[in-house]
Amino acid sequence: MGEARIGVDVGGTNTDAVLVDATGHVLARAKVPTTDDPSEGITAALAAVAPAEGGVQLLALGTTHGLNAILQRRGLRRVLVLRLGAPGTLAVPPLAGWPQDLVRAVAAGVVVARGGVEVDGRSTPLDADELRRAVEAMPGSEAVAITGTFSPLDPSQELEAAGVVASVTDAPCSLGHEVGGLGLREREHATVLNAAIGGVLGGVIAGLEAEAARLGARGFLTQNDGSLMAPALARRIPVLTLGSGPSNSLRGAAALTGLSDVLVADVGGTSTDVGALANGFARESAVGVSIGGVVTNVRMPDVVSVAAGGGTLVDADGSLGIESVGRRLTSEALVFGGTTPTLTDAGVAAGRARIGDPSRVAGREDLIATLAAADARVADAVDRMHLDPGGTDLVIVGGGAPLIGDDLPGVATTYRPTDADVANAIGAALAPVAGEADLVAEVGGDGRAEALEACLAIARRRAVEAGADPAGLETVWIDEIPLAYLDRPVSRLRAKVAGPPVTREA
Repeated sequence: MGEARIGVDVGGTNTDAVLVDATGHVLARAKVPTTDDPSEGITAALAAVAPAEGGVQLLALGTTHGLNAILQRRGLRRVLVLRLGAPGTLAVPPLAGWPQDLVRAVAAGVVVARGGVEVDGRSTPLDADELRRAVEAMPGSEAVAITGTFSPLDPSQELEAAGVVASVTDAPCSLGHEVGGLGLREREHATVLNAAIGGVLGGVIAGLEAEAARLGARGFLTQNDGSLMAPALARRIPVLTLGSGPSNSLRGAAALTGLSDVLVADVGGTSTDVGALANGFARESAVGVSIGGVVTNVRMPDVVSVAAGGGTLVDADGSLGIESVGRRLTSEALVFGGTTPTLTDAGVAAGRARIGDPSRVAGREDLIATLAAADARVADAVDRMHLDPGGTDLVIVGGGAPLIGDDLPGVATTYRPTDADVANAIGAALAPVAGEADLVAEVGGDGRAEALEACLAIARRRAVEAGADPAGLETVWIDEIPLAYLDRPVSRLRAKVAGPPVTREA
């Protein structure tokens, strides 16, 4: 069988799994309902695709566990929020503007301590005694989130503070410079969420490692850009898994079509997510993404979601609603013997989809009429994602892909690849490992070339830490944004590299 890989993606309605060979050919596939305990779906999907003779070298998992924990306010750790920024950042306290139910679920305490650095390198010294007293005063803390001003430029104070915290408590620390980019409040928000979901993802990672060991494979998780990361990195920065679902589908669309710059519509059971591939990776959102009502600056895919999924309800007046039956589709939809009209029923009635019992919706013109509304919603999402004038190409994937028509306004060519319904799992199985860097540096004279190389070196180091083969790394992109209003030439530099995963432990 050669080098085989298994990809698993946990969706809101179904958990998909595929077994692929070294060329990406699908050898086995499974689609099972996602249950209240997503681990059950993962186990069932793996049992359906794992070969009896072994030979699997990589097991990749894309999971919604962390995101669901935040959205449901369930299973979250109690976090001591420690900001290094007094006296300069006292005006706006940590967690200001958070939904109160999330504050109650997460916050063990909030402290703004002396410290922080400036963009020009100046800093306010830490007070180690102040930090110790803050931790000792919060004995119920299950995790600590440490965020300092401009820490991505100089993380030394966050590292120093983490050392002080570790001398007082065994609670794990999340450090802002590892989690988010520039922007104190958004980075702090992301760091707190990262600390809060550590326990939830810890259990998932332990399960992944156990399954990988049973298969004789190396386990990876997929992250927000559709690339892979090793379990050790996922334990430290679990927030990087939150956007893996849409990114897996985007990467799967790229693998199935060979297209690297195209729009992708992933039609699921609850919604359709429209995103963009740029150079083979999910295009990142240019603005802060709200997660559970909190704005963060975690790298997340630029996605527009609309209520047009297989389980979307058809209202009593014949209009297309916005709610969905979700994973109850196979028991509630008309074609499965249920009593709830859904978009799936409309697709079967129109002949777009072949599923369930078509006789139960034969002649239902009222259902068929709702397909135009679904097409219009997806077309609007495509229009919002499309950056260039004129028509665009669109790849349609996901279990509900047949429900969306080909003749969408503004779409020049529509692609429907084979195995499109499990594109998310294929994307996980065939994903590379990537690393990114984001820094601010002087670029005057010969400093620019040195700064660019330093940025790439950080990206390469992070890719290797995530599990990439150092010999196979290639630069995906590098970006430079000059910063105005400074007394010397300074730019913000960003870089991304990617390469194949190391599938066997050394």
